[in-house]
Amino acid sequence: EQGLKLLELGGSVEEDYIRIARCFEATRQRCCRLEQDGRRAREQLARVEAERAALEVKLKHARNQVEVEMKKRHRAEAELEKQERKLQLVLELLMREPWGNEALSREQCSVLSSLAGRRFGAALAPTRRSSAVDESCQSLLSHSDISYDRTEDDV
Repeated sequence: EQGLKLLELGGSVEEDYIRIARCFEATRQRCCRLEQDGRRAREQLARVEAERAALEVKLKHARNQVEVEMKKRHRAEAELEKQERKLQLVLELLMREPWGNEALSREQCSVLSSLAGRRFGAALAPTRRSSAVDESCQSLLSHSDISYDRTEDDV
């Protein structure tokens, strides 16, 4: 349109051609800049997509590792409770049997009875958890905050 306007204004033909050529050059340069911007944007998108994919793989591995560790922990806690129940039964047997009291000194009996009352009374509570890990609601890394949704793993 600018080229047509230039031609209508009159003047010398050579000046009109020069103005048209300058307009075409400015348009060409603008197209080149836009093409470069588009190329840079595509390259940046490719980098970000690759980084996102790598982070998704890491997230998947971390979720799997958390799941494995939680299973190990639950198995270990179950085994601990099982062993504590066995020990409790042995202690109760030793304390009840007359031959057990005779074989043990008074000091050993008192230690066993205090151990049986204090250690296993609280230890066999059904909701017992290891005190080494803070599982309260205030924990920032609580496993309840982690999503185990597997639908995104297929992506």
